[in-house]
Amino acid sequence: MKLKTMVTNAIVAALYVAVTTVIAPLSYGAIQFRVSEIFNHLAVFNRKYIIGIVAGVFIANLFSPLGWYDIVFGTAHSLISLLAMTVLTRKTGNTWIKMGINILMFMFFSFIIAWELKLAFDAPFWLNYVTVAFGELVVMGIGAPIMKVLNDKIHFAKRLEAKS
Repeated sequence: MKLKTMVTNAIVAALYVAVTTVIAPLSYGAIQFRVSEIFNHLAVFNRKYIIGIVAGVFIANLFSPLGWYDIVFGTAHSLISLLAMTVLTRKTGNTWIKMGINILMFMFFSFIIAWELKLAFDAPFWLNYVTVAFGELVVMGIGAPIMKVLNDKIHFAKRLEAKS
């Protein structure tokens, strides 16, 4: 992996952790609005961002009140959702479609978090599935146009490429 890619992903991971921990009460649990989930849209612009996003999720979940459950299940949720989005959008050039599919993947795979909460607290699976998926919809839905505007200005894909 190129140094520029490693450094950029380290910055993404650090930003994910910082945003998650600053608003920690909203970042964990059945009803969560993890604002840092906006960074999931970086993978729409370049799949190499998956490394930084997943590393950020893993590190942020080290601080979770759910302990190892969140480290394992939360990290798996992000990795699986991002990989599914990447596979489903590989022939799509439209950023809005990619972001829409990204949101849908995170909502769909929210069952992983609902299962985590069921195991950790014997919490109601379907209620948690709905609340976690809703949180993903709100945060990533609001985040999509923000990330699109930011990309138009700073070109996320080019941040991982060497200058010629």
